[in-house]
Amino acid sequence: MNDLAPLLTPEGRALLDEVRGTAPADELAVATRLRRGHPAGLVSAALGQARLRQRAAAKFGAEDAERMFFTPNGVEQSTRASVAAYRAERLRALGVTSVADLCCGIGGDAIALARAGIRVLAVDRDPLTAAAARANADALGLAGLIDVREADVTEVDTASYDAVFVDPARRGGRGRIFDPEAYSPPLSWAVRAALKAPHAALKVAPGIPHEAVPAEAEAEWISDGGDVKEAVLWFGTAPGAVRATLLPGPRSLLGRGLPDPEVRSVGRYLYEPDGAVIRAHLVAEAAEELDGGLIDPTIAYVTADALRATPYATAYEITDRLPFNVKKLKALLREREVGILTVKKRGSAVEPEELRRKALPKPQGPHSVTVFLTRVAGAPTMLLGRPAGLT
Repeated sequence: MNDLAPLLTPEGRALLDEVRGTAPADELAVATRLRRGHPAGLVSAALGQARLRQRAAAKFGAEDAERMFFTPNGVEQSTRASVAAYRAERLRALGVTSVADLCCGIGGDAIALARAGIRVLAVDRDPLTAAAARANADALGLAGLIDVREADVTEVDTASYDAVFVDPARRGGRGRIFDPEAYSPPLSWAVRAALKAPHAALKVAPGIPHEAVPAEAEAEWISDGGDVKEAVLWFGTAPGAVRATLLPGPRSLLGRGLPDPEVRSVGRYLYEPDGAVIRAHLVAEAAEELDGGLIDPTIAYVTADALRATPYATAYEITDRLPFNVKKLKALLREREVGILTVKKRGSAVEPEELRRKALPKPQGPHSVTVFLTRVAGAPTMLLGRPAGLT
């Protein structure tokens, strides 16, 4: 699929309606039937677009995805709608009314910005990607706020815009790119573009080293439903600030430069911090809220004797602490009639699926247990427990 134009014709749109929701197992039969009355290439393009729309529903919601147009890379690399909406709202709250969206992809962020009432210049150098962004703005009734331009972002004048948003490509022919200077365009170029604008937001990989964050930037790590989605470098907000933001909500934990928490013996409760909290290096801030400490100086598990509500960590009540021993674990699970075993690990080389297979080859009963493979005071340890409910 190298051209969206045929799908935008009345015939193409009619085909898209007809193949909506086609199951993979039915594609051959549907294609054979439709090729009797339509060009084979157009039928293949419609079925391919239907597959992409089904994949995109997880990010954009079924209602929008069924109207939008996608490329394979666009589905893979676009921002989840909930995250894009949060970021757009932050820009709106800063008083931003116009944004130059550089490396706009298929337009996911431009859509969120426009829905926040912000005028957007959406730029991408790839013709097919820019065509998808333009089609999406039109399909969602936002063409009046989104101007899509096919161009090299390094040659675009952004001086007349309140803010710049840059989402560099972080995938290459060999997969994900971890070096920020290997992004396209490089992070250093994006920072220079950001510093020219009153406000800016640069989307980067959540694994970006903290030392790579410019001194002029605020660094924010964002998770959605417990999964870390991205990091954002903000300019024109609070230079040097670090925060972890959890969606839905949003709930934000702001760094206060606290020292590492003290190490304590394992208490009644174990707290697993949200991934954004860990990536932002804010475990100490979360631990202070919980009046907790670490189980090991190198492990991001917090322990405490009291159960406290927090959005920044998931609480478990610990029932057993054992040295790592598969046979002992297997016997204990059999004795307690455990049929559901959840395995989490941090600081252990053992794969959860391997332990689950060895320790619980056959479900033994109705009960469930969570096992944490970790280290306590440097020693390989298994902590057994269950999710702790607040009453």
